[in-house]
Amino acid sequence: MTSTHPHGSLGIVQGTALYIASVLGTGLLVLPGLAADVAGPASVVAVIAVIVLSVPLAGTFAALAARYPDPGGVASYVRRALGPTAARATGYWFFFGVGAGFPVLAILGGEYLTAILHLDRSAVALLAIVIVLPPFAINLLGVRVAGWVQFVLTGLLVAIVVLLVSAAFPATEASRFEPFLPHGWAGVGTAISLFVWAFAGWEVGTHISGEFRDPRRIIPRATAIALVVTGMAYLLLQIVTVGVLGESAGDGAVPLLALADAVAPGVGRTAVGVVAAIVVLGVLNSYLAAFGKLGASLAANGDLPRFLAPGAQAGGIPRRALLLFFMVAMTYLGIALATGGQVQTFILIHTSNMVSIYAVGMIAATLILPRFTVGWVMAVVAAVLSVGLMLLAGANLLPAAALALVAIAVTVWRRWRRGRRPDANAPETGADPQAAAEVKTATTRA
Repeated sequence: MTSTHPHGSLGIVQGTALYIASVLGTGLLVLPGLAADVAGPASVVAVIAVIVLSVPLAGTFAALAARYPDPGGVASYVRRALGPTAARATGYWFFFGVGAGFPVLAILGGEYLTAILHLDRSAVALLAIVIVLPPFAINLLGVRVAGWVQFVLTGLLVAIVVLLVSAAFPATEASRFEPFLPHGWAGVGTAISLFVWAFAGWEVGTHISGEFRDPRRIIPRATAIALVVTGMAYLLLQIVTVGVLGESAGDGAVPLLALADAVAPGVGRTAVGVVAAIVVLGVLNSYLAAFGKLGASLAANGDLPRFLAPGAQAGGIPRRALLLFFMVAMTYLGIALATGGQVQTFILIHTSNMVSIYAVGMIAATLILPRFTVGWVMAVVAAVLSVGLMLLAGANLLPAAALALVAIAVTVWRRWRRGRRPDANAPETGADPQAAAEVKTATTRA
């Protein structure tokens, strides 16, 4: 069924800002230095490779979101193609697994602020908590408010990146690009793996696709603009990081500060402080809009308590689902702070779940998108690449496997309950009709 009726209030400007913030995230603060450390000047090649790899992934998500706007995002596409159990697992991977990235964002923001303000490192915990609170408050006001806030944050972020790159280019020296492959192609491969983290985020728009005024027109354009902006930002930052810092690019926990100090002593540190705050707040803000909609959609389908379902419809504010995710995020943050602020474990949980979502989502896309269209071709390419990333993840997939087992257990429990009712022969749809009424409009206007 098709309709020209508007789905929501987001336009091209707000939508593009949300996409840019989802992708141009915390990787901006650490990855240029880390990639230069493991691959040297050839880290520039790694950035180009990941930009190219991002095209089919971003394009597939844009095709899905434009054709099937649904607050359930990837989980809803998997439901169409692979059934309720696979969809439930996909929803859990995002809501409970990808959510493990929140302490990474908050603690990284705290680390940068303590370094810039010359505070004792014990202040990281307090700053991390303070950083998390404003985005939750903003999203409780609604996606429309969050979208305009995101536009302001993203505009400031892009402006500061442009200024920093412009200031750094005159200090770039060609000699620092030699030798070009100090760690061989293996180092380039490691840098590519690092930048996969940086270019994750294209799936976020699928959860708020119903909030766009005209999804079929706006989402592909917003995705294309965001791909160009984020790709150029990372590429130019990588070039100046290598060209200015050389072998010292990967030194220290806050590498972007070293670049700022090298090209604009004093003022540069202040600029980086603003960048750090904008990046962390912007990423939290854009992801929370997705988490809220997903949580409400999962509840409407019976995969979470149906008490959480209000707000899943286009224009609705999923306050109950947001409050649940607030508890999930604060639990992760509390564990991270209690264990000394080490975020590696949480990065692995986040990454393993993200890779699982991409692989299953791309497989679903090949089944539901019209064959031999541009979106379908990109989905086939992205599916192959995503399955390859799953194979590379290896043992890191254990957290995702655990959540998949929970999803299977819920299916078994629901079937057992249904078997005890008079309508035991009715097929499982994954949704209670009354509870799912709120999301029906958003899921059928493709």
